[in-house]
Amino acid sequence: MPELAITNFNIVVSVLGGWVSLFGLVSYLLKENFYLSEALISLLAGVAFSPPAANFVRPLDYAGSQENIDAIILYFSRLVLGVQLVLAGVQLPSRYLKKQWKPLSLLLGPIMTIMWLITSLIVWALVPNLNILHALAIGACVTPTDPVLSNVIVKGKFADHNVPQELQRIIIAESGANDGLGYPFLFFALYLIKYTGDGGVAEHGGARLAMGLWFGETWGYTIILSIIYGAAVGWIAKELLHWAEERKYVDRESFLVFAISLSLFIVGTCGMIGSDDVLACFIAGNVFTWDDWFRLETLDDSLQPTIDMLLNVSIFMWYGAVCPWNKFLHNDVIPIYRLIPLGIMVLLFRRLPWVFAVHKWIPQIEEVRQAIFVGFFGPVGVSAIFYLYITLDFIKTLDINGVPRQDVEKLSETTLVVVWFIAVCSIVVHGLSIPLGKLGFYLPRTLSRGLAPDANPDDPTLPFSLGVRVSNFIGSRSRSRRNSQETSPPTPNTSETTSVSRPVYRIGGTVIPKTPGSPALSARLHTVSGPDHTASGSDPESTPVSPHIGPANRTIRFPDEPRTSVQIQHENDRKID
Repeated sequence: MPELAITNFNIVVSVLGGWVSLFGLVSYLLKENFYLSEALISLLAGVAFSPPAANFVRPLDYAGSQENIDAIILYFSRLVLGVQLVLAGVQLPSRYLKKQWKPLSLLLGPIMTIMWLITSLIVWALVPNLNILHALAIGACVTPTDPVLSNVIVKGKFADHNVPQELQRIIIAESGANDGLGYPFLFFALYLIKYTGDGGVAEHGGARLAMGLWFGETWGYTIILSIIYGAAVGWIAKELLHWAEERKYVDRESFLVFAISLSLFIVGTCGMIGSDDVLACFIAGNVFTWDDWFRLETLDDSLQPTIDMLLNVSIFMWYGAVCPWNKFLHNDVIPIYRLIPLGIMVLLFRRLPWVFAVHKWIPQIEEVRQAIFVGFFGPVGVSAIFYLYITLDFIKTLDINGVPRQDVEKLSETTLVVVWFIAVCSIVVHGLSIPLGKLGFYLPRTLSRGLAPDANPDDPTLPFSLGVRVSNFIGSRSRSRRNSQETSPPTPNTSETTSVSRPVYRIGGTVIPKTPGSPALSARLHTVSGPDHTASGSDPESTPVSPHIGPANRTIRFPDEPRTSVQIQHENDRKID
């Protein structure tokens, strides 16, 4: 008789696969209509599947001990950050770091330093009996803005409609670079704790040795070496891929996955030499597309957004399952009535006032509302968890004969509770800010229109309404079929011309941009301006985003999709000309 094999592997694979499939069925509705981030949704799913809830995901059973769970969290976070930062570097246009070094220096220098100091002061003020050096270490963990959560505001329909392209790029560049630059802030505090803490008895050398190690090891070996190594690997990889592609040695699948495999290589090799793999991945990604060749070649491909989505869903589900939720209420370092104000104050004062103060010197921030937007959306996420577990590993090295030093006896628990709580607050607050902001802006007018006696629910001029958006999204195809049956047969090319009003999105959710000579752009211009109009010589970066021509009622275009009759007719016209 067959027996049920309810093993941990079978449970994890079935839960992960089932959740990704279920989320995928409504992903466009949740992300592009309700503006909910996949990070927040996956975190809640991880909580629902965790041991305190459904008990489908049992991390302690898989790892065997809490030390192994901590190691898994650290390595999983490293992997996700490495892949995400290479992809972030690839997204930036040619020589972006060189061209925009002035605004980036402002964001990565004074602004990041102020963020570290203000966060540390808030932690020091609200955590009882906390040493200022310990507060500096905790503040350093949450100083970098997270590139994973930043995707919420630089990708998708909200970003396409509300965030200028240059502003998106500066956010990507900052969130990618400051992740690796969190090391100097963190180890400034950790080295001082090691060599000046506990009266300086445990480790001889004092502050002079601590600063020597900080300049030599942290800046020299960790930061500068990682920049040189990342740039060298990125340039060599670019040249090798050029060489292979020119000789037709590489197939399309290997070409598309090249950036992801490059990130794995850098994470592994930097990990072996002990350098900053996070910063090296971002530098390598930007140098890899220094000539813009790879970025433009993969602009319309959906492999990278797909890998990005799978990693996001997986890691935030894992975070939801392993987060120490019980310690927020029951710990020996900070009560909950202090922890909640700490999270609120960090989100309000860590970044917003300082970005707003210097926004006039950042050309990409043109308006006051953009300054508020960039200042508020500086999320804390995967990078904070990454630095948290680096801190916990460093504190273990301070033990004397297996016994923690007296001055750092509670530092591990304090760092664990505070960093996890701030990260969860950021995921929830930044994940709900856009939908709540939209709802708060449109709800009064929606209610007034809805209460009006002559209000028509199908009127397209009505403001934002969740019910209308759901019904429109679900019933769009049925309404179009019903309307086509009630009206006379359409004239040739009617469906294609009508579909011009719909933008075409990649599977990742972003609008597919127009490039010169593309069939969609040519057909669009041919339809609007006549056959004599041409798009040759136009700049692809300055071309306005106009909808693609594709099958009616479709929002996603696939590479193997057949051409429409408008496209075929336009090609025939060009041949005749």
